[in-house]
Amino acid sequence: MSTAPSTPAFSKEVGATGLLALPLVLGHVSTGLISFIDNVIAGHHSTQTLAAVTIGTALLWMPLLIPIGTLISLTASVSQLHGAGREREIGPLFRQALWLALGLGLIMFTFLSLVPAGLPAFGIAPEIVPGATGFLHAVRWGAPALTMYFCMRYLSEGMHWTLPTMLIGFGGLFVLAPLGYALAYGRFGMPELGAEGLGIASATMMWLQTLCFAGYLWKTRRFAHLNLFERFDGPRWPAVWDLLRTGLPIGITVLMEGGLFIVTALLIGRLGANEAAAHQIAINVAQLCFMIPMGVAEATTVRVGHAVGRRDSLGIRRAVWAGYAIILATQAMSALVLLFGHDAIVGVYTNDAVVAGLASILLLYAAAFQFPDGIQVVSAGSLRGLKDTRVPMFIAMFAYWGLGMPLGAGLGLGMGMGPQGMWIGLIVGLTAAAILMGWRLHRSSHSAAQQLLAARDTP
Repeated sequence: MSTAPSTPAFSKEVGATGLLALPLVLGHVSTGLISFIDNVIAGHHSTQTLAAVTIGTALLWMPLLIPIGTLISLTASVSQLHGAGREREIGPLFRQALWLALGLGLIMFTFLSLVPAGLPAFGIAPEIVPGATGFLHAVRWGAPALTMYFCMRYLSEGMHWTLPTMLIGFGGLFVLAPLGYALAYGRFGMPELGAEGLGIASATMMWLQTLCFAGYLWKTRRFAHLNLFERFDGPRWPAVWDLLRTGLPIGITVLMEGGLFIVTALLIGRLGANEAAAHQIAINVAQLCFMIPMGVAEATTVRVGHAVGRRDSLGIRRAVWAGYAIILATQAMSALVLLFGHDAIVGVYTNDAVVAGLASILLLYAAAFQFPDGIQVVSAGSLRGLKDTRVPMFIAMFAYWGLGMPLGAGLGLGMGMGPQGMWIGLIVGLTAAAILMGWRLHRSSHSAAQQLLAARDTP
């Protein structure tokens, strides 16, 4: 990807990617606001409730990253079929993906049922364990709904239709906020359940969002020609295996990155409630910022996949560069907001001076990794569009767990730097991933372009 494409077509590609990405970004923001709402309600309830939600959220999302990442392969597959004019194959593929999503959701339910028993052995502070256990036992009921919701989302996004992601995502917040407040604080005749109440509210919202998305796909004329629900198909293991073969490396890649942040939260949880609460505030803000590059990356996946489907090597290059151009602008904005607004942002979450002071410092570290984080996620998204998933998995393992986590744990726990040391490890891991993912994309896109040109030249 040594040179950028010519200006008129490139500007058009930037516009197309931006329009596709905007609802995705807002949809991801709505997902990030789930944790924001939980954290604000928990933080004003008590510091221990916030710490419990911190640990519970970490143990919910860390394993969920594998099914969510695995299912995202559906986006690239649908986009390539759409670009190649093979839309008859999308309905059967979607029905098999739903079986995969349901299976992954049931595995998640089992995991969330068992993992709370191991919290004391992991060294989580004793005052945090009961609330985290209650949160996990409540939210586990929403796991199958959440995996099926993402499956339906990825189908819609692969067809270049991202508006439902935004609307249904924000619609769920209108359920979560009042219900979570009522159950956490015991308002409107409901019992005061603290962290457990927030878990119940989150699971309820997940099921309502899934039912809404299924109803939309059932009724909308936009997808009627795909015959998504025309018949009942049982599991076809070769098709499910094909989805797993492409998607599981993506899931592991996503886990490697997300797991770095989540394990960091669990390790900081060993330092005490104040440190865990401060980290949760800072990481929640960083995650909200990350929703922008994540949406751009998914849009880039769709644009690259569509270009591959129509055998357009120049279109692949334009799509990648458009993603990078948008990311450089958005990440600059995020870094500036964190640099100049960190104190005001933290004030929204908590009135505890000790927690607020530490969280404000950590947001300065978050500003430092905005550019590498954006570059690595868009590079990974472009590689997904090319269906290059195995090498990025190994890159993620090395960058996040060969470099980032050992350094962060050594500085934070071994040398006594606390949360600041752990966040230095995050910066190093993300920077290494940005460099290596960019290198892999250069090689993979060049190889894909050569294959497409050779296919055109073949009689």
